[in-house]
Amino acid sequence: MSRIGNKIIELPSGVKVSVSDGVISVEAKGKLSTCIPPIIDVKVEDGTIRLIRANDNCKTKALHGLTRSLINNMVIGVTKGFKKELQIVGIGYKAQLNGSKLTLALGYSHPVEYTVPKGVTLSVVDNTKIFIEGIDKQLVGEVAATIRRFRKPEPYKGKGIRYSDERITLKEGKTTGK
Repeated sequence: MSRIGNKIIELPSGVKVSVSDGVISVEAKGKLSTCIPPIIDVKVEDGTIRLIRANDNCKTKALHGLTRSLINNMVIGVTKGFKKELQIVGIGYKAQLNGSKLTLALGYSHPVEYTVPKGVTLSVVDNTKIFIEGIDKQLVGEVAATIRRFRKPEPYKGKGIRYSDERITLKEGKTTGK
């Protein structure tokens, strides 16, 4: 029995949900939609969403919980939104936002430029903090991971781009044998 899939999703006021032809759409501040597997049935009634699976196969149970989590993330996204914060650590490392282009100076011989995709808003504070906001949890996480990949935190001095809540365990440097 899928414990996640059986939970009922409560809809906040102002959220519109429509299900048609295997696609569910959630709308409030923005609009998100996703495909529903044919073995999962979605019931929208009295301000709640309930998912019912066709059988008790292992894959069906997994899809049941996954579909419920995706729909719940869509509801949270269109009401509250999602936010990630990145920090840049290192002397001379900085970020600058020009329209929809993020320019990063990360110790390379050239600046790194990243074009911000639609559906995500970026803001840079103090040239060292990057805030990523949007209604799609997957897109916000992917943008944050892509920016972090430009210069991952190194283990000796901790320089690089990291999540604000990430802890870097620093290694001790080499010592002479004398």
